[in-house]
Amino acid sequence: MKLKGILRAVIILAILALNVGCDQVSKSIVRTHLDVYDRYSFIYNHFTLLKVENTGAFLSLGDKLANPYHFILLTLVPVLTLLGALLYILLKSNFTRLTLIGIIFVIGGGIGNIYDRIAHGSVTDFMHINFGLFETGIFNVADVSIMVGMGLILFDSWYKNREVKEERIAAE
Repeated sequence: MKLKGILRAVIILAILALNVGCDQVSKSIVRTHLDVYDRYSFIYNHFTLLKVENTGAFLSLGDKLANPYHFILLTLVPVLTLLGALLYILLKSNFTRLTLIGIIFVIGGGIGNIYDRIAHGSVTDFMHINFGLFETGIFNVADVSIMVGMGLILFDSWYKNREVKEERIAAE
């Protein structure tokens, strides 16, 4: 591996470590200082902190699955997928910076949640937003990382597609 490739891998792993670290620090603070279902509201009750342990996936999907299906679908498959995605971005270098950062954020969020599932038996969720028509489920920093990462990937894809269309129009 060339020096440029090693530096790229170190940067990818550093961003990933910071991403997972922020998630795990926030969850550790919540686990230490909040009891299950304690509620703290801010900004006129639009933002709420409360601790919920989620044994399922997104919005508790799969929390009632019996073993071994619960383990296979909510631990084994995600671990293998995250490892595959990490290897892929380390070995392939044809991503734009924005897409690469987006993928790193998605992987980092996934690792943060999978680590919780393995180490604690559930994922600690603790944030809720409610602005009337716009209301979220209860989520955590890893979920925010996944959403920001997907947003970056989609924005970059849209932007590249827009540039290609403009080039076609200019060529005509």
